[in-house]
Amino acid sequence: MALVAVLLASTVLAVGLGSVFIPPGEVLGALWRGVLSLGSGAELSGNDIIVWQIRLPRVVMGLVVGACLSVCGAAFQGVFRNPLADPYLLGVASGGALGATVGIVAGWPRSSIPLSALAFALAAVGATLALSREGRRFPPTRLILAGVVVGSVLSAFTTFLILRGEDRARQVLAYTLGDLGFSGWRDVLTILPYAVIGCGVLMALARALDTLQLGDLTARSLGVPVERLRLLVVIAASAATAAAVAYVGIIGFVGLVVPHLVRLVWGAGHRVLLPISAVAGAALLVLADLLSRTTLLSQVGVVTTLLGGPFFLWLLARGRSD
Repeated sequence: MALVAVLLASTVLAVGLGSVFIPPGEVLGALWRGVLSLGSGAELSGNDIIVWQIRLPRVVMGLVVGACLSVCGAAFQGVFRNPLADPYLLGVASGGALGATVGIVAGWPRSSIPLSALAFALAAVGATLALSREGRRFPPTRLILAGVVVGSVLSAFTTFLILRGEDRARQVLAYTLGDLGFSGWRDVLTILPYAVIGCGVLMALARALDTLQLGDLTARSLGVPVERLRLLVVIAASAATAAAVAYVGIIGFVGLVVPHLVRLVWGAGHRVLLPISAVAGAALLVLADLLSRTTLLSQVGVVTTLLGGPFFLWLLARGRSD
């Protein structure tokens, strides 16, 4: 409950702070009036417009993406039994970056760039699955290695396109550092089905992911279809991550740091780990975005990286002392 309270407080704080300060009480009032206007068709005015049309879509996008990346990161760490696995493991980030770069360098309309990023991200995961397949099996080691290869090749193509279109390099760099600033309600509604379905599938598989931690042989003996489970987790997590990458860019460390923090406090059971990671990830990304737009850091990906780097240094120091 404390974490939910932090999430709600973070949301109200993020909506209220900006070039125009809106007190928490007025934020809550604006939210309530906006809900009422949806049914009555009344037009909003003053601070209500700032809340509903400018700040709230950005905050809601942060909530959705933060929850999505955290849940997908926890699921990848569970299915690969690797604490360093993250949502970008299978080439999603590199594919999304290449798709966005193609659109930016070609001068496509901004509305088409997320669609290009999404298509390339999903294609990258498809290539990783095709390269790693061994009969009907998808061995974890082959999946990881294939993801590294696909990611490296796509990153090389991205670099080539950036060098060819130097005048647009700044836009590409902004994408690779992550940005919630252009999020609108249409973007939120587009990403929401991917996030809800993808994360919903992963949470439904929580018990099976717990069993998988005992090893493939033990899981099979307990009736878990290991290969089917691994493929389903990869597809669900990759689709949700691809949608997130397509609309907000590459935001690092959220899907890596949050599951670790949750395990330290609440344990490693996926029935608890996944939902708590969703709440914690949502709160973290909203606060990181608030910090990015109220300081000189400017890009939310810079903030999450600056937070994530010291965290892993602390983990290394903690492991050494143990």
